[in-house]
Amino acid sequence: MARESLLDLAVLAADRVLKTLAGQSRPERESPGAAVTPAALGPAEQSHAAGLMRVNHAGEVCAQALYEGQALVAREDGVRTALLAAAREEEDHLAWCGQRLAELDSRPSVLNPLWYGMSFALGAVTGLMGDRISLGFVAATEDQVCRHLKRHLHDLPADDERSRAIVAQMYADEARHGTQALEAGGEEFPQPVKDVMTLISRVMTATSYRV
Repeated sequence: MARESLLDLAVLAADRVLKTLAGQSRPERESPGAAVTPAALGPAEQSHAAGLMRVNHAGEVCAQALYEGQALVAREDGVRTALLAAAREEEDHLAWCGQRLAELDSRPSVLNPLWYGMSFALGAVTGLMGDRISLGFVAATEDQVCRHLKRHLHDLPADDERSRAIVAQMYADEARHGTQALEAGGEEFPQPVKDVMTLISRVMTATSYRV
């Protein structure tokens, strides 16, 4: 199969941007929460669960953008294919979080277009540094994501097993993506870089929880 041109990739990326921000992502896998009977949550619990799931939804918007930016400038076809495959799995997460937000009578973050633009640019910049750096950035990012998902598993209301089932599957998928990125040749990032990423992540999560 002939290698896709930059224009082809840009058109496909633009289509995915619109679907991501318009909430039109369609999951290939059924939501892990679908088999869990929803519990009745009090107003405060429902609001808190919605805030956490809004953070997770915003994180998945960022993940889509990062992978798209990295894939657009990837040098090796194999790396591009792996990035887009991971992005497709993240699309499941995006849809699951969107569905759960609707069930909680809430909505995604209004700042999602901003998060998408910033993440796409960051993905493209790291991608231009080379595939090893790009894959290393994936691994470092997934490490950050797993940390906050683990906190959410603890912080979700005790009776909200439906949200917890979604977050647990997301955690498993994200951990696998990080491992695969390193196994594919990703460069391990130094701790100071990871610390900066943690600070940026905290700003995004604190803001998305509320708006």
